[in-house]
Amino acid sequence: MKSQKIAHDAGSETRVVVLDSGEEAFAALSRFANETGITAATLTAIGAFQKATIGWFDFERKTYKKIEVDQQCEVLSAIGDVAIGDDGNASLHVHVVLGLSDGTTRGGHLLAGTVRPTLEVVLTDTPVHLRRKKKPDIGIALIDLDSA
Repeated sequence: MKSQKIAHDAGSETRVVVLDSGEEAFAALSRFANETGITAATLTAIGAFQKATIGWFDFERKTYKKIEVDQQCEVLSAIGDVAIGDDGNASLHVHVVLGLSDGTTRGGHLLAGTVRPTLEVVLTDTPVHLRRKKKPDIGIALIDLDSA
């Protein structure tokens, strides 16, 4: 993974993070956010995965239904945010649309993705802190503006 700041304006910083083939995207981006002290950010990304696991949230079961994409796929779109989770670490929430070789797509929450050959991420962090808190009634952590 390589990164570079490309803009700095009134406390907001924009960085480009380029992940290498073989890296697991969700873990690498979480690690990057923790190591750089990012507490509130938006992100977008394009690239490709060798394979990925995405999720569809099942409200009845309060968990993600895993959808395995066990083939090379294009990351047509990835959009998400970073906040601080209940454990004090960076908490990513990323949605992806993956393009398959036959032109069909799969989409959902990014749970894991093995990069091949690259993933190009633009991360814009702000000087504020966002807090993501677990909501027991629905089973997921959401940004809580009252705790920011």
